Amino acid sequence: MAKESFDKEIQFLRLLVLTSGAFNRQQFAERLGISVHTFDKTLRRLKDVVSSLQQHLPKEQGKELLDTIRFNYYDSADPLLLFLFRAKSVKESETERLSLLLGALQGEALTAMELLDTCCGAMPANQPMPDEKTIRSDLKYLEEVGVIRREPGPRPYRYRIQDQLVRSLSDNELVDLYNFVDVMANTQVPSVQGYLLRDGLKKQLLRTEGGELAVEPFLYKYHYHSRILDEAHLFTLLHAIRHCRKVEFLYFSPKSEKSYASKNTNPLFERDTEGKTVQALPLRIVYDHQYGRWYLLAHGREGIRKYRMEGLTQIVEREAVEKDWFGQKQTELGEKLRYSWLIDTGPAMRVRARFFNPEGSEPNFVKERVLLQGQWGEIVQEEEQAFIYEITVNGITEIKPWLRSFGSSCEVLEPRQLRQQMIEEWKEIRAYYESV
Repeated sequence: MAKESFDKEIQFLRLLVLTSGAFNRQQFAERLGISVHTFDKTLRRLKDVVSSLQQHLPKEQGKELLDTIRFNYYDSADPLLLFLFRAKSVKESETERLSLLLGALQGEALTAMELLDTCCGAMPANQPMPDEKTIRSDLKYLEEVGVIRREPGPRPYRYRIQDQLVRSLSDNELVDLYNFVDVMANTQVPSVQGYLLRDGLKKQLLRTEGGELAVEPFLYKYHYHSRILDEAHLFTLLHAIRHCRKVEFLYFSPKSEKSYASKNTNPLFERDTEGKTVQALPLRIVYDHQYGRWYLLAHGREGIRKYRMEGLTQIVEREAVEKDWFGQKQTELGEKLRYSWLIDTGPAMRVRARFFNPEGSEPNFVKERVLLQGQWGEIVQEEEQAFIYEITVNGITEIKPWLRSFGSSCEVLEPRQLRQQMIEEWKEIRAYYESV
C-alpha cells in the first residue's frame, strides 16, 4: 500500500469512528480535506480490503461498511480497524497472490514451481499472471517475516507454513495461549502485533472441536481507536529515534478543522492546507493510558515540542545527527520531564490532597489506588478517616483528571488555584443534576 494512501485511510477510519455516520459525503470529505470523488474511491478501497481479509464482514455495498463501524464496532471483541494493518505492506495486486500461496501451503510442503502452477490456475481473470521470479520473491518475503519456512534438503527447495508451535500444543494448551494473548493484546501497548497473533490463534482454534465456544471466554474491549491507528507511526518514529535521525511530517493540530491533505503533484491543483510542515528530531514517545493517545516529543527550531500522533501524516526520515548531540537533547528532555505527570514541561508546583478512606471497606481500595497510580507522590500524613497525599508536578493540567476521578473521596488542599478550579467544576456538574 502506498504510504500516502495509508495515511489517508488511517485518518478516514478515525473520522468514520468519531462521527459514527453523522456526516454526509460532502461534510466528511470537507472535514478530511479530500474531494467527494476521493471519498468514494477510498471507501471502495477499504471495502475491498475488508472483503478480502475478513470474509465475515459486509461485502455487497460500501454503505454497509459504514453501518458496520457505526453500529457493530463496539459490540465485537474483534478490532475492526485492525484490518488496515493487514493490508499495510501488501500492494493490491499482491493480496490475492499471497492468499493463494498460503492456502496452497496449508496442507503440504511445495516447491516454487508447484506454487507457480497453483497460482496461475487459481488467479482471477482480471489479475496478471505471476512468473517464477515473482513467486520466488513472495516466498522470500514470507520466509523473512516468519510466515513460512524452507524445508531442509536438496534443490528444489520445498516450503511449508511455519506453524509448528500451534500444532504441537494440545487443545487445552492452545486455549490457554489464546486467552493469554487475548488479555495482553487488549491491556498492553503496543497491541497491533498481539491482535494479529490473536487472530492467527483464533483461526487455529476454530479448526478444533469445540473451538467456537473457546474463542470468546472474555470480552475485552479497549475503546480508544486512536491507540490502534496511531501504532502505524510508532515503529517508524522508534526507528528514527534508534538511529538518531530527524523526521519531516505534515502536522494537523487537534484544533485544526482538517485532519488530512492530499499530496497533489499537479501544480494546477495545488492548494493551501491547514497542516504545518515540521522537521524535528524525535526524542521520546509517550502513551497516555487515560485518553488512549500517543505523543511525540521532539526537538526542533523552537526547542522541545509536543505533537499528538493522530495529527502526523506523510512522515519521512531525514538526515542523522551526532549521537553525542542526540544524547544531550535526550538528557535535556529528561530533566524537563522530571516532575511531569505525563508530558507537561511547565513550572513545578506542589499538589496536596486529602483522600477519604471508604467506610467499612477492607482492604482500603482508595489508598491502594493512590499508591498504585500516584507515581512518585507519597502519603505524608495518615488520619483515622483520611490520609494526606503530596506530589511535585509540572503544572496542574495533567494531574487534575486523575484527582477528579476519585469523586467525593478526594479533596484538593493545595495549590489554591487547583482547589478553586475543582470547586467550579463540581458546581457545574451539580447544576446538571438539579431538578428540572
